[in-house]
Amino acid sequence: MGKEYGRSERVSSQMQKELAYVLQRETNDSRFGFITVNEVVVSKDLAVAKIYVTVLNVDEQGKIDNIKLLNEMAPVIRHQVAKRMRLRHISDFRFYYDDSFDTGMRVAELLAEDDAKKK
Repeated sequence: MGKEYGRSERVSSQMQKELAYVLQRETNDSRFGFITVNEVVVSKDLAVAKIYVTVLNVDEQGKIDNIKLLNEMAPVIRHQVAKRMRLRHISDFRFYYDDSFDTGMRVAELLAEDDAKKK
């Protein structure tokens, strides 16, 4: 029987917390929007971390620019996170935009429109 909560999941959880802290408090770049770390998926060998983020209060081009900027600054962010975590090796960071928030907002709008039509 396998472990219920393996090492990669524990590292993912801790990395998500540390990334949120670093992006909120230690990254002083005015080009960033309001970034939320939704999920971190670390490979089994802990070599690569796929980081899914949402950027609020920006348009589509702003979202693309923020993800591009995050990927450019990944080594700096990785270094800051590495200082906060107790790991011998830290994963390579790859940032992706998570559109689940946008999809949820769109569904909520459609449901509100449908509810307004019924009244």
